[in-house]
Formats: sequence, C-alpha cells, structure tokens
Amino acid sequence: MIDPHHAQLSVRRQCRLLGLNRSNLYYPAAGESEENLQLMRLLDEQYTKTPFYGVLKMTEFLRQQGYEVNPKRVRRLLRTMGLEAIYPKPGTSQPHPDHRVYPYLLRDVVVNRCDQVWSTDITYIRLASGFVYLVAIMDWHSRYVLNWALSTTLEADFCIEAVTEALAHGSCEIFNTDQGSQFTTARFTQPLIDKGIQVSMDGRGRALDNIFVERLWRSVKYEKVYLQDFQSVK
Repeated sequence: MIDPHHAQLSVRRQCRLLGLNRSNLYYPAAGESEENLQLMRLLDEQYTKTPFYGVLKMTEFLRQQGYEVNPKRVRRLLRTMGLEAIYPKPGTSQPHPDHRVYPYLLRDVVVNRCDQVWSTDITYIRLASGFVYLVAIMDWHSRYVLNWALSTTLEADFCIEAVTEALAHGSCEIFNTDQGSQFTTARFTQPLIDKGIQVSMDGRGRALDNIFVERLWRSVKYEKVYLQDFQSVK
C-alpha cells in the first residue's frame, strides 16, 4: 500500500486493485497458535467434506487424528472460523435484538433468468500462518460471482462493501442470505430495500437454501485453496 498522503490513488482504489477490503487496514490480522491453526485446517477440510458434523463429531475426528482436544476448544475454533453444522436446529437461534430476520422467499420458486435471485455467503480461507474470510455474491441463474471481498475479521464491513459495489453495477429481484449478523444488520439490508429488492433469509442450519454458494466454496477450496497454500492475505 502507498501512503494515502502521498498517493494519487485513493485507499479504496488501492484495496480494490489488490483484491483486498479496506477493513484489513483497520483490523489486526486474526491470530492463533500454530497448533490451533493446524486444528483449524483439519476442521476446515473435514467440514467441507461433512458439513453436517457438529462439535462432538468434530471433536472425535480430531482425537482420531491424534489431538487431545475437548468440545469446548473445538466449539470455539469452529465459531472463530464461522462454521456451523448444517442440519435443522429449531429454537436454537436468538436473533440480535436490533436485527430483523426476514422470511425465506425461494421455496418452490423457479429461477429462470439472470438478476432474478442473488445470494451471498462467507467462508473461512486458510493461509500458511493465519486465515481470512471470503464473502461472495452470486447470481443464482448464471452461477456468476458478481463481487467478492476478503477480510481478516468477521465484522460486517466487508460484506456491506461487497454488496454496495455489486449494487452499483446492477440489481436483482430477491437477495438471499443466511441469518448471520453480518447480513441481518440494517446496514446490509437497507440498501437492498431502498432499491426495491426483496430480502430473503435461510432457515438456521439449512444449507440447501443457499446450495449454489455452498457448491462454490467447495470448488474454491478443493480447486484452489488446498492446492495453492496461500502465504499471505495479499
């Protein structure tokens, strides 16, 4: 990065050219011990294979790999990674009191044209000595990734910036997300509503509600992340 006081390019433009989110400039990189990073790599690979594994099954999986871990530690690492087992869990979710949860609008809807439905999701991306989070916005009909952003934290800023940039170049009829706090905040949903877009949110733990983005993450990890072994955020 060039010092903004001496650069002809704005910080926003520099980050865009580097494929980074501006939040990386303001938040410290996520830090974990080497052992925890190794556990997170194993959890990430296993979750990609078996997203229905909960804390207890993940704990047993790590123990089979020779690691003496307890469920409390595994639960914390999964939460740090933003991972949650995919299966119906009625009554276990308490929405943020200031955040509105919208109903799921895509049940039995036939998606037959571009810009009818967009969706978004976040995934954990491992690095050689740390990790970052990737958010992508996808058109359901074409499977085209409209925009994406990286962040070293799970703060909502990089998601808001990604959707703002996507909306600057187009629009859709329905925008689908999960119930993560990054997407339920009015800072994320209000720009959609202002453009006349209907907001749809998955039921808790229902991966099939956002299956196309889930397939994208599987492809990204098996075809790029696990093979590339990225060394840094840049």
